[in-house]
Amino acid sequence: MTYIARDQWEQHYGDGKGFRRVGERERDLLAEHAPAPDGGRALDVGCGTGEMSVCLASLGYTVDAVDFAASAIARARAEHADVEGVRWLRLDIERDDPAPLHEKGYDLVVLRLMYPFVKDRRRLMHRLGERLRDGGALVVITPVVENTPAERRGIALDEDEIALAAAGWETVERLDADGLAFLVLRGPCHTDTRTVEKRPTTGHALTGALAVVTDEAGRVLLGRSRHGMLDLPGGKTTASEDFAAAAVRELAEDTGLVADPADAHVVTMLVDDSHGVPRLTAVVRITAWTGTPANREPELFDRWEFYDLHALARVGAVFVPAAQALDAVWPGVVPDLPPVVSYPVAVEQPMVPGEPAEAVRLRQAMAETVIDGGWAPSEPVRDALRTVPRHRFAPEADLSAAYDGGDRAVITRRDEAGAALSSVSSAWLQADMIENLCLKPGAIVFEAGSGGYNAELIAHVAGPDGRVVTVDIDPWVVRRTRRFTTEAGSGRVTVVEADAALGAPAHLVPRGGFDGSVITYSCWDIAPAWREQLAGGGRLVLPLEIGGYTRAIAFERRGQVLHARHFTYCGFVRDQGQQARATPVVSLLDGGLTLRFDDGAAAPTAGLEEALRGPRHEVATGVVMGAGVFFGSLQLYAATTLPSSCRLAAHQDPDEGVTGIAKDRDAPAIVGDASLAYLTHVQTQDGERPEDKEWEWVVHAFGKQGPQLAERLAATVRAWDRHVRADDNSKHADPALTVHPAGTPDDLLPAGDVLDKEHCRLVFRWPGRDALLPRPVERPGAGVVTEGV
Repeated sequence: MTYIARDQWEQHYGDGKGFRRVGERERDLLAEHAPAPDGGRALDVGCGTGEMSVCLASLGYTVDAVDFAASAIARARAEHADVEGVRWLRLDIERDDPAPLHEKGYDLVVLRLMYPFVKDRRRLMHRLGERLRDGGALVVITPVVENTPAERRGIALDEDEIALAAAGWETVERLDADGLAFLVLRGPCHTDTRTVEKRPTTGHALTGALAVVTDEAGRVLLGRSRHGMLDLPGGKTTASEDFAAAAVRELAEDTGLVADPADAHVVTMLVDDSHGVPRLTAVVRITAWTGTPANREPELFDRWEFYDLHALARVGAVFVPAAQALDAVWPGVVPDLPPVVSYPVAVEQPMVPGEPAEAVRLRQAMAETVIDGGWAPSEPVRDALRTVPRHRFAPEADLSAAYDGGDRAVITRRDEAGAALSSVSSAWLQADMIENLCLKPGAIVFEAGSGGYNAELIAHVAGPDGRVVTVDIDPWVVRRTRRFTTEAGSGRVTVVEADAALGAPAHLVPRGGFDGSVITYSCWDIAPAWREQLAGGGRLVLPLEIGGYTRAIAFERRGQVLHARHFTYCGFVRDQGQQARATPVVSLLDGGLTLRFDDGAAAPTAGLEEALRGPRHEVATGVVMGAGVFFGSLQLYAATTLPSSCRLAAHQDPDEGVTGIAKDRDAPAIVGDASLAYLTHVQTQDGERPEDKEWEWVVHAFGKQGPQLAERLAATVRAWDRHVRADDNSKHADPALTVHPAGTPDDLLPAGDVLDKEHCRLVFRWPGRDALLPRPVERPGAGVVTEGV
């Protein structure tokens, strides 16, 4: 019964055959070590004709019973038609989309008499372990070699194989069930990846080639060596053999897989040392192969299996060159690597297909979520969302995270403090920004801030005659983007390492300028090159910081002026190039509060701490809001219409401070002479339902000028309520915004509120702002603070 093919199992069950019956000892051990909790749910993997599934149901579990043989499921349904609480599912647990499984996981997973038949054992254990609920257990019931005849060795595990099955679990109990090994596994189902070396070599130098091979689902082939570590197929080169040929030869010798040297591409040369001996390793990407993996060198390896890329951070020990080779093909999938010198090789490697059915389903679901949200009205953008494999540009993330259709971005790089440096943005926001580029077929587009996925979405929308030039300042991001667009791209994306604030290199700028430009990181300013390299009538879409609040704004170029056409509330990672700006911050009350001056220099704050220790003045605005009300337009309105505007942030609990602002939150504020006013809200109505609750905007102020500043801020809120706010969150009024080159004289600017940045002058014209401004409040030695609206 050492079957491999599905049709063999179909025949087995179709002929009325079964397995060893569930014994009383097995039942007793399950009842003792895995009793069913209230509402307990179990998964029986490889259920066959369903005897174990029925046993689990009798113990109080609701059971999902799965098997890849249709004849087994048919017999189980027929033989146990009167059993309640069991759902019979035809499913290949290794290959099929797991969508039919219970989405909230299981308290118990059982693999009875089927683990030896699993091809990719570690991957399956990872996946099943991730489905366990807190406190859940995975039980493996299997024959062992010492109790199994030699001719049936394939149905049993030896001690090394049992140890591998138990590796990575927090607790392992091994029991005996009438000669069967009964393993109860609990806790984390993985071990963090670490790189290890083999024993020292006796040579003076080492040269070798490693083959990187993926299957039809995009999983990478790794072998468990006798040294207790994972390794790639590969080995030393012979005298006159080139690296590609060596990789192909080693692949066949190690695994039995056959590849043509024409499908072997040397992508990187790695230089490091092993125990002081210089080592040169060629990373060879195999793009096509035939055969079934087999262990051709049992004295060197235990077995070969395919691994999910997102699991490579949790696989235990990996041979150093193999880990570095994996990182060369998919930068970021293996963390904490030792240093290596890498020499990428310029090769025309073809795109490598391969993705699991689950990825296809999740991608369609993500696309529909974005479409239903109204973010992708055009068919080209919709088709791009449904087609471009997002997960292949974030291989370190599991599929559910990669294809989250909500606000979740996939962080791909962080600094030492943990702040995000690079990410794959939320799909809805990417769709919205691309829609607002208003691209036509054949468009040539500039992208600042690389990653690969967004550029490939744009390339898909622009069509076969289109092109994308993407620029990033981070060498690691550039290397990663080049690899991913090579592995899974269209061939229409050019990746450049440079400061994107300087635009694209001149030789890549089309005559007449780019048809569209998109900036994928938060910008305090608008680089002149972005306007100058944009064609007349072209769109520039970028996340622009205004008073500390970020909006993705679509601009259209008309001469030297950019005209805003669309605003979207958003957040992005910060600029790292020459336009990066440190925000002036003033600490108050021993760090309990900070003032952030996001536009312009910090205002004088002398005497402000003393004022904050004095009485607090309050002004109710009379403007109320219910649950779920959008007030982002109020933040932007205040930031662009109030002189001396800033943000007041609290760093202590409200009951410990003087402001009442929640810890680690901030509020719009204005500063006067030793005085401060800021905006907050108080609950005025409570209720059991969200719609019964209500809050009112209130201004708090400190200092001698506090009452005047408070009235000024309150008047701003009332003006926003009259002229900008709408009952529909999506219908708030946006300002008419134009962006002019720095140095444009005041008399050449249109009427409106002016915000100056280093490279440009922004002019905002809000509804209702054409009224005369009231009398200013004098601020000795520092200009004026105007009152009212």
